[in-house]
Amino acid sequence: MIRSYSSGELGRESFQPHILVLPRLRTSVNFYSQMLNSRGCRFHPEFKLHCHPKTLFLPARSSSSNVKKKRYGGVLPSILRSLASDKDLEKTLASGCENLSPKEQTVVLKEQSNCERLIRVFEFFKSLKDYVPNVIHYNIVLRALGRAQKWDKLRLCWIEMAKNGVLPTNNTYGMLVDVYGKAGMVKEALLWIKHMRLRGLYPDEVTMNTVVRVLKDARDFDRADRFYKDWCIGRVDLNDIELDSMIDLDNGSGSAISFKQFLSTELFRTGGRSPVSGTSGSPDIESSVRKPRLTSTYNTLIDLYGKADRLKDAADVFAEMLKSGVAMDTITFNTMIFTCGSHGHLLEAESLLAKMEERGIPPDTKTYNIFLSLYAGAGNIEAALEYYRKIRKVGLFPDIVTHRAVLHILCERNMVQEAETVIEEMEEFGIHIDEQSLPVIIKMYIAEGLLDRAKMLFEKFILDHELSSKTSAAIIDAYAERGLWSEAEAVFYGKRDNPRQNRSVLEYNVMVKAYGKAELYDKAYSLFKSMRNHGTWPDECTYNSLIQMFSGGDLVDHARDLLGEMRAAGLKPKCQTYSSLIACYARLGQLSDAVDVYQEMISAGLKPNEVVFGSLIDGFAETGGVEEALQYFRMMEESGISANKIVLTSLIKAYTKVGCLEGAKRAYEKIKDLEGGPDIVASNSMLNLYADLGMVSEARCVFDNLKETGSADGFSFAAMMYLYKSMGMLDEAIDVADEMKQSGLLRDCSSYNKVMACYVTNGQLRGCGELLHEMINRKILPDMGTFNVLLTSLKKGGIPIEAVTQLESSYQEGKPYARQAVIITVFSLVGLHAYALKSCDAIIKAEIPLESFVYNAMIYAYGSSGQIDKALNVFMKMKDDGLEPDIITYINLVSCYAKAGMLEGVKRIYSQLKFGEIEPNESLFKAVMDAYKDANKPDLAELVNQEMKFAFEGPDYSESEIEGESKSEDIVLDL
Repeated sequence: MIRSYSSGELGRESFQPHILVLPRLRTSVNFYSQMLNSRGCRFHPEFKLHCHPKTLFLPARSSSSNVKKKRYGGVLPSILRSLASDKDLEKTLASGCENLSPKEQTVVLKEQSNCERLIRVFEFFKSLKDYVPNVIHYNIVLRALGRAQKWDKLRLCWIEMAKNGVLPTNNTYGMLVDVYGKAGMVKEALLWIKHMRLRGLYPDEVTMNTVVRVLKDARDFDRADRFYKDWCIGRVDLNDIELDSMIDLDNGSGSAISFKQFLSTELFRTGGRSPVSGTSGSPDIESSVRKPRLTSTYNTLIDLYGKADRLKDAADVFAEMLKSGVAMDTITFNTMIFTCGSHGHLLEAESLLAKMEERGIPPDTKTYNIFLSLYAGAGNIEAALEYYRKIRKVGLFPDIVTHRAVLHILCERNMVQEAETVIEEMEEFGIHIDEQSLPVIIKMYIAEGLLDRAKMLFEKFILDHELSSKTSAAIIDAYAERGLWSEAEAVFYGKRDNPRQNRSVLEYNVMVKAYGKAELYDKAYSLFKSMRNHGTWPDECTYNSLIQMFSGGDLVDHARDLLGEMRAAGLKPKCQTYSSLIACYARLGQLSDAVDVYQEMISAGLKPNEVVFGSLIDGFAETGGVEEALQYFRMMEESGISANKIVLTSLIKAYTKVGCLEGAKRAYEKIKDLEGGPDIVASNSMLNLYADLGMVSEARCVFDNLKETGSADGFSFAAMMYLYKSMGMLDEAIDVADEMKQSGLLRDCSSYNKVMACYVTNGQLRGCGELLHEMINRKILPDMGTFNVLLTSLKKGGIPIEAVTQLESSYQEGKPYARQAVIITVFSLVGLHAYALKSCDAIIKAEIPLESFVYNAMIYAYGSSGQIDKALNVFMKMKDDGLEPDIITYINLVSCYAKAGMLEGVKRIYSQLKFGEIEPNESLFKAVMDAYKDANKPDLAELVNQEMKFAFEGPDYSESEIEGESKSEDIVLDL
């Protein structure tokens, strides 16, 4: 945030049209209305500033941070210099501070910035013979002790003050309220007011303002408002603050008395004390009506009401300030500007700025920081940057808040060039990037892929600065979020100015996260084991992160061991940690272990959430454990957790496993009643169940609904294809396959396999081949399922069973080029010869030893494409490599000879087959028969058919038949 005095976002509902009271503002409103409209900002016509002609702005001292330090005369400057420079404090005090007046002593005390030195100076003054204790000195010391949160010493000082007869004043109590409030001890701060009232003192305006500010900062807005209004009518009632509600506070100093006991004693003791003269709370004083007169009080009230979303009350206070003639200062306008602007009333904020300048109250850097922040929050970056540039134009200087704000604005939007321009301007004025901005800039560079610039900036920064563990962790986390573990590691192990400074547990935790994001589980575990050796002990976050990380990576044994170690160390695992481990066991099917962890979680006093129940239900659903899944579903409902889509989908899955249609339908109907209706997982589960049960119309209804909503995925199409195929509705299956292809849902191997299988089932082998080529072009590697489909297509395409068997066994044995041989054969079968021959040419060029099945595939490819010469060359190369032709080789050669009209080659192979040189084979006989039929030799084809019958059925012919066959054989041989 840019400011410490501005409010959060406030609602417009309470805003009224008579809000602000400012003189002669119509011209300014018109001017700024035009300016804002040109910037695209919102203008609210119901929000107007009205004027009272008699009201005046009174000049007030600016609250600029550049206020000069007060100068002292006499011997004080030399004494203060000596005290600041000399190491021997007591010697310096003895030599120059023995004869100081009480006022001079007060100055010396106030100028001590170090609490310990202040105490030593105070002890010296008290040791002087003529020293008279006074409340001003004690106030200074008490304030210093409170700011340093040295509560035990503060109590002792308070007791000493009472022993010395020094009674506290309004200033004392206001100071105590302030220091306790700033330490976050609001109830304790209020008890000092109760103590004050029992002493008979009534809070003055400064003390009242302090109480209101403490309550405001604690966001106890109603009590702050009530305290202020009660004070105005002379009543201060703190009876609702009781000591019994206090928590004993002990800062570990070994004090024998707690804060509660201390205040108890003091509150009872006040009954015997006399109030300070002239300040007692007489009935007249307490019942009188009073109004605040201090600028600071009005500033606090404006901020209070702004932060409390009471914009009308804030404006009323502003108007009352004008009517009462209370001087306004820069803080007044800054607070009111932010209050207006944070409600979207930027026009009024701009008008206030104009009136501020008109009345001689100079805006400070904080004023422009507020506008910078407001416009950035409204998304008007150009206007925000305009205010950044304006700071120097008006003679002011951007402060650390300005630069931090503008860099955050630019970096969050990845405006690299603009951010670097700001950094260059800062360097010109000798201003360094502050530590809080460093992670933001580095994150911007990382988001834009400018890793070198991020590294350079980091290395430059740590040359002159010692990096805090918080900032280091933020930078490591920025790299971790992007999976850049090595860059995160470089920061983690980077240079340390203080070698003894241990890395904080936060740094270890984000480094563990970086390794986890990159799935470098060994590194994460090694880093965890090294923590204690470097003086840093793992905390709950460390264990929770590691257990969840290992569970997510299915390293369940590591996760379980760490869970036991965590509990043994007295640390409490989160529900999310247990649920991640349970989910891991369920995912791995180790359900008994998942149940054990669930019981351990219950024993630890943690209530399972929907993720825990969902994991158990889903785990049992996956294994068909319907009863167990339903048991945990009932337990979930009994614990008051409503079933979500994930749980109900798991139930559908469980019912699907056992084919329980009614149970699945009930769960599906429940999902329909949830917001958004069924998701894709639930719908696909039902679709799958309908497909398994052959329920076409029900499945089609779910499928059509998925398509209408654009939710159908690959699984949806696959389920419908399966259903149609199983029901013999092949045309419908092909339609779904074509639709799936056109929908762009062929994204992985599985989806291609399903569509190719559908084409093969319907006999559309070329479509299968085209998909195979598309798949290869997209660099999607075919898997076992793909090759099962391809081998089926070869059988359907009429490839001899011997060739298919040879290719299948080669693939299953993982032989070299087996996959290519199958693909070549498929491309050749369906007529995609160019693709087949491209692979063949690549294999031949490789000039490596090949097995027979590869040669056979290439002979078939060249032969089926009509390139007979190349086919025969491959055959000759096969023989040159010492490989004898097998049945598949002969079948392919017969096909080649037939296509080339080389019947002599066919006759030669037939002769070898007939006389037993080639083992009789039905596929080879059929190849020869087909060759004679293609050559228009039906008689010869019939003779080969008779020979095949003789070879496989045995001789069963008459003498005349044998004689006729002999004559026919002579004819064949003559050919």
